[in-house]
Amino acid sequence: MAKAFAVERIERRVPISLAVSISGHASLPGVETTFTENVSSRGARVVSVRRWRANDRVEFSSLPGEFHARARVAYCHPLGGDGYAIGLEFLEQAGHWVISGPPVPGKSLHG
Repeated sequence: MAKAFAVERIERRVPISLAVSISGHASLPGVETTFTENVSSRGARVVSVRRWRANDRVEFSSLPGEFHARARVAYCHPLGGDGYAIGLEFLEQAGHWVISGPPVPGKSLHG
């Protein structure tokens, strides 16, 4: 039986709706334009029409595309009705994101 581990958030998420694009789905290629539900300097919760698997890799861009990131799917939860809420952890970032934060030593979620 697999053990469940609780992951403590390093910083709070800010509820904000921003236009973004995501791509990289293994079986449904193409770019999806969608919105965030909340964000932090380390990740975002995004609404998607696609079902993703934990640890899938996603290409994430803000619209307009000043910020780009490779991200990891932390979770994918079905929403009431159509769609899914996916939690993304930014792995590699480039450009200016709406929220920036200092690195926290010893608190990396990578790997």
